[in-house]
Amino acid sequence: MVIKGSSIPGKKSVLVAYLLWLFGGIFGVHHFYLRRDRHAFVWWTTLGGFGIGWLGEILRIPRYVRDANEDPKYMEELVGRMVRNKKPPFSMNRFTGMLMIGYSWGQLMMQAVPPDEFWGINLKYLYLLIPFVASLGVWTVGNIGREQGTLKWPLLAAYAVYPLRYYVYDETVWFSIMVLASSLAFDSFSKEWRRTPVRRHFFKRILILGAAATIFLSLWAGYLYFHGTITDSEGDEVPIYEALHHFFTSPWWLDVKQCLYETYQYAQHHGWYEVWKQIIELSDPHGEQNAYKVLGLGPDASQQEITSTWRRLSRENHPDKVKDHNLRRAAQERFMDIQQAYEILSNSKHRRHRRNKKDNSE
Repeated sequence: MVIKGSSIPGKKSVLVAYLLWLFGGIFGVHHFYLRRDRHAFVWWTTLGGFGIGWLGEILRIPRYVRDANEDPKYMEELVGRMVRNKKPPFSMNRFTGMLMIGYSWGQLMMQAVPPDEFWGINLKYLYLLIPFVASLGVWTVGNIGREQGTLKWPLLAAYAVYPLRYYVYDETVWFSIMVLASSLAFDSFSKEWRRTPVRRHFFKRILILGAAATIFLSLWAGYLYFHGTITDSEGDEVPIYEALHHFFTSPWWLDVKQCLYETYQYAQHHGWYEVWKQIIELSDPHGEQNAYKVLGLGPDASQQEITSTWRRLSRENHPDKVKDHNLRRAAQERFMDIQQAYEILSNSKHRRHRRNKKDNSE
């Protein structure tokens, strides 16, 4: 028997794989490095196979690396297994993975459906996607590595068992039976050897994984939006969708929204560079605005006014005039603020002179 190969972009390192496993293994980084994209996505959605799968890989990583590098000895052993077994033999680890991923993905799909009408639309018909998502989890695990199979049989089995939900009221029971039937169908009718490794361009891999991650995160967003709650300052739980509705109708948000709209209108007439200059000026990068506030002066004050005001405030707020020991610390801080404000405005007098000269010329 001959296994079809393909050119390998670069040899993979066991050391690199272990480092990625150690520092990013629960997110499947090491599997992505080894071009095991399905495995990487499963690990990302379950944080390393709920932590258990990540720990169990400590002894399997060298084998993954040999597979990725198509090591001659490893390939010879693989051919031997294919000759001895017409289809991949039963694996408890893989079968357990199909059960766990199918169950968790299917549950997430079920929880993402809004229980009540949303914008006047009843979306409960989306429950029909539960068997599809559960069987998709089974199929994804079944297609990791050197094994593959079609989605048809696990999908048919999941939809065949799905009507049990209307007769068995215990959700855990009918859901478990559905996922078990889907996993058994894949293992019995779909599973076969993968003789040609999947080689995709790096950017295509990123695109596919990004699309899958977007769909997965949208299910989580639906679950949190319709079923999540937040706790207020009094300890009462408020549904997230109600809290968001009240937030977007709150006076604070309406003021922010109006401010953003006015900023956009200003940018349309004067350009975004002018908006950026206004933001920089309002952020007071040199501390001048705060310095004027400390001295009680306006931005049009001359250097002579700044100096005379500084001398007067320094005399009035000198810490030696405070006899009460408890008040002396506050007086010292006030005195230091006055000195710092004067220093800032004195250092910026040339810049201030240029700015005033420019304003007068305009």
